[in-house]
Parts: sequence; structure tokens; C-alpha cells
Amino acid sequence: MAATAAGVTALLVPAPAHAGPAAAAGPQGTPLVIAHRGASAYAPENTLAAVDTADRMGFAWVENDVQRTRDGELVVVHDDSLARTTDVEQRFPGRAPWKVGDFTAAEIATLDAGSWFGGQWAGARVPTLRQYLRRVDDNGQKLLLEIKKPELYPGIERDTLRVLGEEGWLDRRHVHGRLVVQSFGADSIRAVHEQRPDVTTGFLGTPAVADLPSYAAFTDQINPSHTSLTAEYVAAVQALKGAHGKRLRVSTWTVNDAAGAARVAAFGVDGIITNNPDVVRDAVG
Repeated sequence: MAATAAGVTALLVPAPAHAGPAAAAGPQGTPLVIAHRGASAYAPENTLAAVDTADRMGFAWVENDVQRTRDGELVVVHDDSLARTTDVEQRFPGRAPWKVGDFTAAEIATLDAGSWFGGQWAGARVPTLRQYLRRVDDNGQKLLLEIKKPELYPGIERDTLRVLGEEGWLDRRHVHGRLVVQSFGADSIRAVHEQRPDVTTGFLGTPAVADLPSYAAFTDQINPSHTSLTAEYVAAVQALKGAHGKRLRVSTWTVNDAAGAARVAAFGVDGIITNNPDVVRDAVG
């Protein structure tokens, strides 16, 4: 259902500011373990099956990727092409390169997003953001939501916040401990912060140490690739206060083995984003 202009405005009016992101780390200061695209080593990424698998494995936090269809629906898929993780080439052979933004939501809903990962997952679908949010909520999980390639989808920040609001994810309970919005696009994260200053945000990347204060003005987390990480960099990030007046936090990606998990945990990271959450959990205690 389309929201009225008044409805959209109401959804984007921020709740009272909060002191900063909750759930910064796991028990006794160990890094928080975040299931990347759901438990994507064990179920097809970014599907409801991956969310449920993470839940069965005992993981509260899941990460996903959001893009926009040709007709304006937000869907959960990583690549800007549907080719790798669906049967779009077989179903729509004449529409290469099969970009998400070139298909309607109804067309994407017909695609098989599971068979590529294994026959037992045949028939899994690309979920809409609404479907994904409802499943995460039903499971009592928490969400690290990535706005993917925002340069392809002007205004996707407002669209994302609208859907989050309509699905109940911008109330105090969700905003204060169950939601982080991140992106590789600094302008995208700045837009989210400006439109909903109460929402916890994260920047994906490794800004130069000298530039960190400018990022701290609009984000709460700096989330770099583990390949770029050093203990000194983590300390430099954590020495600063972010947009909500609490120290900047670091969640690193994508760490899938025990040695890598132990390495970044020793650096003092606050979170580890991983396809293999069980492996990382075991490694960091």
C-alpha cells in the first residue's frame, strides 16, 4: 500500500534521541557475532531460510542487503544483478545483464533463489524487505541492514526508512537495540542520519584516521574489511565519539575462519560479520 505524503512525513519524524547503540558486544566483552546475509554458509544468502537457520543456530543478529526494483519495491539481494543467486537467466533469457532495477517486484517474486545453493533449497524466493523484516521480528532477531549501491537508487534511504517505519522498526524498542543501518556510501549514511537522527548507523569501509572525525558526525560505527584492519586502526576509531555521543564501534567483515576471528578479536573489535557464525562464536568464546 502506498503511504500518503503525510504518512511518510510522520514516519521520518525522529523519536527522542538516544544515548547510542545498544548491544555493542557479546557476553563479557567478546565481539558480537553477526550472521552475514543470514547464516549464508548453510542456507542461500539473504533468504528467509538463511534468517531461520541463523535463528536455529542461536544468533540474534543478521545482516542483509537492500536494493530497489523497477517499480519501487525494496528487495533483499546482494548483487545488483540477479544472475548469480537466482534462475533469472533461464526464466528471462533475453534480459541480460539481469539487473535488479530492471525487473518488477512481481517478476522477481517468481525466481528461484535457492537451487543454486543446493537442491533442498529449491523454491526459496528473493524476499521483499517487508517480508524479511517480519521474519526477523517473528524470530526476535536484530538487523544490520545494508543499503546496497545507493548510487543506483536515488532516494532509497527515504524508501528504506518508510518501510522500516511502516513495519514497526522505527519504534523505541527497535531503534534502541535491534537495528543498525549501514552502507558503503557516506552520503547515504549521512542522509539516513539527517532523516532519522535516532537510528544507529554504520559506514562500511576504512576511512583514513585523519578523516574519522568527519565520519563521527553522522555515524556510530566504522565497519571495515578484516583485510584492512590493524589493532592501531581499531584503537583510533574507538578513541572517538560517534553521532550519539558514545565511542565509535567497529564491526569487521567477512571473517569465516577461526584464525581470522581470533586475530580480529585480539584487535578489540566490537563485532564480527561472518558467513560461518558458529565457527566464529567458537573461536572467540
